[in-house]
Amino acid sequence: MDILFTNGTIRTMERDRPAAHALLVRNGRIAAVGDRTAVEDQAGVDVRRVDLAGRALLPAFLDAHSHFTAVANQFLQVDLSGCGSWADIQDRIRDYIRQERIPAGQWVTAQGYDHNRLSERRHPDRTCLDAAAPENPVVICHQSGHMGVFNTAALERLGVTGDTPCPAGGVIGQENGVPTGYMEENAFLEFQKRVPMMPLEAFLGAYRKAQDLYASYGITTVQEGLLRRELVPLYQALLADGSLKLDVVAYGDEAGTTAARQAFPDSFRQYQQHFKLGGYKLFLDGSPQGRTAWLRQPYQGETAYRGYGTLTDAQVLDMVRRAGAEGMQLLAHCNGDAACAQYLAALETAAREGVDLAAMRPVMIHAQLLGRDQLPAVKRLGVIPSFFVAHVYHWGDIHWENLGSDRADGISPAGSAAELGIPCTFHTDAPVIPPDLLETVWCAVDRTTRSGRCLGPEERVDVQTALEAVTVNAAYQYFEERDKGALAPGKRADLVMLDRDPLAVPPEELRDIQVLETWKDGIPIFRRGEKNPCNFCRED
Repeated sequence: MDILFTNGTIRTMERDRPAAHALLVRNGRIAAVGDRTAVEDQAGVDVRRVDLAGRALLPAFLDAHSHFTAVANQFLQVDLSGCGSWADIQDRIRDYIRQERIPAGQWVTAQGYDHNRLSERRHPDRTCLDAAAPENPVVICHQSGHMGVFNTAALERLGVTGDTPCPAGGVIGQENGVPTGYMEENAFLEFQKRVPMMPLEAFLGAYRKAQDLYASYGITTVQEGLLRRELVPLYQALLADGSLKLDVVAYGDEAGTTAARQAFPDSFRQYQQHFKLGGYKLFLDGSPQGRTAWLRQPYQGETAYRGYGTLTDAQVLDMVRRAGAEGMQLLAHCNGDAACAQYLAALETAAREGVDLAAMRPVMIHAQLLGRDQLPAVKRLGVIPSFFVAHVYHWGDIHWENLGSDRADGISPAGSAAELGIPCTFHTDAPVIPPDLLETVWCAVDRTTRSGRCLGPEERVDVQTALEAVTVNAAYQYFEERDKGALAPGKRADLVMLDRDPLAVPPEELRDIQVLETWKDGIPIFRRGEKNPCNFCRED
């Protein structure tokens, strides 16, 4: 059956034909788009008409960086978002143990606290968590994902003592030679992955909820932003179960990518049951709000401390060479400008050695403190900066404190990138924040912090540019520009229906626009107000 959309505003995201009056879908792809009469003439006898009723139709959004499994996992964890004190954290953990009837000895995991929002203005310690759960091993993850805290029982289970060697590029907090429970960067990631995972059936249900969540925000392509070897069996189960209905692009560390290529030989840079192995992922530094991002100049109030890198120059260059030799894309997490410099230097060296960077399309994830002086190198090397621009609202005031006004104003320099003709993408880094790309578009256009301060007005972009960052540019980042990102004949019918046209509302209203429907391959997978958003099922 053909599907015909009319009577609304259709934004194609194509510069040469930005708007249309009708769109025809056939067999999951766009068959025609343009003038209503011309498009209607191409419709078959059996056609379903969708009246937009003055609403807007756009290409569905692609999240250029997030963590799909972590989003699913949040449905299996204690939610610490919004906690304002250590006492709040303790109450949330106690309530979860009581409500879920967690037996003594079973692991309890929690995520989403932010020490910047706690009255104590510092991270909890093991004794705080011991008081909340004296009979359970507990780990809590910071909202950034770059640090967290274990209680005493958890440290004992993991064998962490005052003599435990700290992994390079990380910190194991100690006080008088005794672990405090706090860890950051490589240390936290290493011990966090040793925490036992939930049963498979629980994860499969959580993955379904995660897909519903993304779809409710108009997103049909998501990212597994760090595929570790331990996650490969979960994806094998997902594919065997046919549970994936959104497109998932995975980037792993060395071990994870190697294991995934063995497990999914047909998924290398092409979808198999909605799963695609995109390439490698590197972490080069930490978090600016956690003061672990690696900077060229010290943090505000410090004489020497600049954060730190997590890999040596040689290690980064080796991974660039490996990705190039294997025909893999490379994503590098770079928050601080020193980390950005390390990545750019490695790419520069590799290019001189003959690595085809144009074929690799290297991505700089977050690029928050990417210096304006570094942008010419970004353009010359063909690097795609993927800005975590929503940081401006969520942590802009914290950056003002940590970095000073000049550096804070330059965070996520999307405006400067646009002036140089550098195509960039935007992402949510979910579950760090909800996968709300319309909020992200608003952040890029408005650049207002929580306190109402305008952070770097010169780095604002217009609405068209912001929308391109989450549609056509994101599709290009994923090597999917022929299939996604715009409404044009032959492309997949991945669509989002909005209650208002983003290009026709005042900028301050952008984040209030509602996603009414989301379509994947010509099938509605979300409708606002439905209890189970179409359950990813084809309509009769």
